[in-house]
Amino acid sequence: MSTPDPNWPTAASMLADQPVSGRALVSLIGVSTYLSSVTPRSWHSTPEAVREALTRYSTWSYRDGVDLAELVSVVDRGDVFDPDGEDANARVAAAMHHDPEADLRLVLGGDNAATWRALSGLAGGDLANWGLITLDAHLDLRDGVSNGSPVRQLLAEGLDGRHVVQIGLADFSNSPHYAARAREAGITVWSREVVAERGIAAVVDDALAVAGANGRPVYVDVDLDVADRAEVPGCPAAAPGGLSAHELRRAVARLSADARVRALDLTEVDVGRDSDDQRTVRLMAVLVLEALAGVGRR
Repeated sequence: MSTPDPNWPTAASMLADQPVSGRALVSLIGVSTYLSSVTPRSWHSTPEAVREALTRYSTWSYRDGVDLAELVSVVDRGDVFDPDGEDANARVAAAMHHDPEADLRLVLGGDNAATWRALSGLAGGDLANWGLITLDAHLDLRDGVSNGSPVRQLLAEGLDGRHVVQIGLADFSNSPHYAARAREAGITVWSREVVAERGIAAVVDDALAVAGANGRPVYVDVDLDVADRAEVPGCPAAAPGGLSAHELRRAVARLSADARVRALDLTEVDVGRDSDDQRTVRLMAVLVLEALAGVGRR
């Protein structure tokens, strides 16, 4: 906003360095990974761009008729230093445990390497008791260590594929080899077509039932390249025909409203590739607000 208005507080005003007693607590953590990306990425900090974009939105949820600033306390823990470097896992793990009482840890990537580092650090060697939901055009089961391999790496560390659900997989964006790997691991995979046929709300509810079976904690990875390429030009691997921005917003709000969801990341946005109108970064900022609104509904 060009002119400050005391009657129109911006969403950025919610970011603080200390929690507020009596409100739901969200810990905001930047994990701006990029060096291992399959597609070369710029070094620009997406988390910083999202924080700036929050100045363009308010704290008022018209749908719920509530002011998020009165319901949710957002503690901004800044960006993890050198999240691709030596001992990065230890630094990310420390950040994920900085606010042990947090209702939700909201991770801003970075590429999808942030997902592996954040969930591995949060679980602390106990991945077998976690569930994972991804909204992603890709399976992320590649060999090697890259932004295309976080799900495979987590499975190798003990995550049970029977409690992994992948939503929004795109045609012509994966391979038969890795599709077979998903089946062998027992992963539940629902393509973009399934979402179109059943609706995003029903798919999300079923995903929570699988990933969060028996009350297990759930980590959610939202790779924005699951969205239609026209809506996310800042996502190098997005394809035409992905989820709409509205579907993605509904999914994030519904997922974060479930208390089993302990952490949610937003990844794969490259600020250096975004359009002049910043539509990708602005969508990511709105998804931050949808996540906060979801926590407020718990």
